[in-house]
Amino acid sequence: MGKLAADLEKNTINIKNLMDSSSDLTMKFGKVGGRKICIVFCEGLASTNTMADLIYRPLNSIGNEKEIPFKRLVEMVQDELLLAGEQVTVKDYDQLAQRIMSGFVIILIDGLDYGIGVGVQGYQARGIEEPSTHINLRGSREGFVEVIRTNISMVRRRMKTPDLVFNIQTIGDRSHTDICVCYLRDKVDKKLLAEVQKRIDGIELNTILESGYIQPFLEQKGDILFSEVGVTERPDTFAAKLYDGRVGILVDGTPFALFVPHLFVENFSTIDDYTGKPLPATVFRLLRYFAFVCSVLLPGFYVALANFNPELFPNSLLLNLTASIQKTPYPLLVECLIIHIFYEIMREAGLRLPQNIGHAVSVVGGLVIGDIVVSAGLVGAPLLLIVAISGITCFVVPDLYESIAVMRFAFIMAGGMWGIFGLTVVGMFFIIKVCSMSSYGIPHLAPVAPFTFKAMRDVFIHAGWRTLAKSDMEIQKMNGVTIDHDN
Repeated sequence: MGKLAADLEKNTINIKNLMDSSSDLTMKFGKVGGRKICIVFCEGLASTNTMADLIYRPLNSIGNEKEIPFKRLVEMVQDELLLAGEQVTVKDYDQLAQRIMSGFVIILIDGLDYGIGVGVQGYQARGIEEPSTHINLRGSREGFVEVIRTNISMVRRRMKTPDLVFNIQTIGDRSHTDICVCYLRDKVDKKLLAEVQKRIDGIELNTILESGYIQPFLEQKGDILFSEVGVTERPDTFAAKLYDGRVGILVDGTPFALFVPHLFVENFSTIDDYTGKPLPATVFRLLRYFAFVCSVLLPGFYVALANFNPELFPNSLLLNLTASIQKTPYPLLVECLIIHIFYEIMREAGLRLPQNIGHAVSVVGGLVIGDIVVSAGLVGAPLLLIVAISGITCFVVPDLYESIAVMRFAFIMAGGMWGIFGLTVVGMFFIIKVCSMSSYGIPHLAPVAPFTFKAMRDVFIHAGWRTLAKSDMEIQKMNGVTIDHDN
C-alpha cells in the first residue's frame, strides 16, 4: 500500500483496510501537545503493563493544556520521553503491519509521515522446561522454548564472549518468521557461513511454522536417508556445536534449533559423555554403536541364516527354530515383514495418542498381541524376540530412528531373498552412500573417513577433558575438508 502519509486520518483508514478491520487490531486515539495521535497495536501481542510505563505515562506527562510546536513535539516523543530497548522508525504500511504483529506498538502523529515503533512484546509463552528430547542425567535442565529471543538469551548466557554473533532476519512471505543465524566469528569458516546464508536467502516459502520447514533447504539434494543438518532442543549442546565452528539457526515458534554441518558420528554422543568419567563414557558410547548395528542388521541376519544357512545355528537352537517355523503358516520373510509393520504401527499409535492413554498401546501390543500371535501360531517366538531386541536397541540412538527403520526393512528384504550375499550388497551400498555424502564440503563420515587421528579422541572413545582441553579441534581442520581454512 506504499508509504505512510502525513495525514493521520488517512493512515488509520489504510491500516484498517490493510488488516481488514481484524478483531485483534487495536487503535487508541488521543491528543498530545495540541496534535492528534493514534497508538496502534495487536491485542495479545503487546504487554499492557509495559505500554503503561513506556508509552501512556510519558505521553500523558506532556498533556494537552498548551500547544507545542510540531518539531519540538516529535523530538520529545521520539528522543526524550520514549526510552525502550527496541525503538524503530516505520515508514510504510507493510513494515507497520509486520511490526505490530511482532509485538510492537506504533505511535502515529498527525502531520508526521512515519510511525514510531516501540517494542513492548508481551505475548504468552511456555516457560523454560526440561527438554523432552535428549534426556540427560547431569547438566542443565533447560531446554529451548518457542520464543526466539528467549532462546538467544539462553545461548548468550552460556557463551559470554563478544565473538558470539546473532543475526536476526525474516523469511516467509506470509508468516514473516524471525530466524537467527548464530556463530562464533573466530571459529566459523567464512565460506561455510556464506554458503549457509546463501541457502537461507534462497528459501521460497510463504509460511514457516517450524524449523523442519527450512531444514530441507539447508541439505543437499539426494540425501534422503541421513541428514546433514543437526537438530537439538538443548542450549548447552547448541553452544558446544558453535564452539566447534558450526553455524546455528534458531527459528521463532519452535524449541528445536538447527546446526550445520552435522556429522554421522555425532548421533552416538550425548551430553552425559562429557559430564562423567571417561571410561564409562567410552563403554556406553561403544554400546550405542553396537545397538545401532543390532537394530539394523539383526532381523535381516536372522532371516538370511534361517532361509539359506541354517547349518550355522547350534544344533539345539536349530531344532527349536525349525519347530517354530513349521508351526507358522507364512514364509519367514513375510512373517518378519508383518511383525515389523505392526510394530511400527503400534509405535506410531503410542506416539500420537495423548500421554495419559498412550501407555495402553504398549500394554496391548506387548501383552495381548504378542502373546496371542505366538499362541495362535501366526508368529514364531524366536522371531518375536528378534523384533523386540531390534526395537529396543533402535531407541538407544533416537536421532537415527527413521533411518534405522528404513535400513532394517531393506536388510530384511535382502536377507530373505538373497541371504548373506544380499546383506553384504545392501550393507556396502549404505556404506558407500554415507562415505560419499559431504556436508558443506565436510565429509559426513569424518573424522573416520577420511581418517583424522586427532579427532578420534572423541569418536569411538571419550578421552576426557584433560586431553581434550590441550587443543581445540574445529570441523574445518579435519582431513578431507574442501572449504578454505583461512578465515
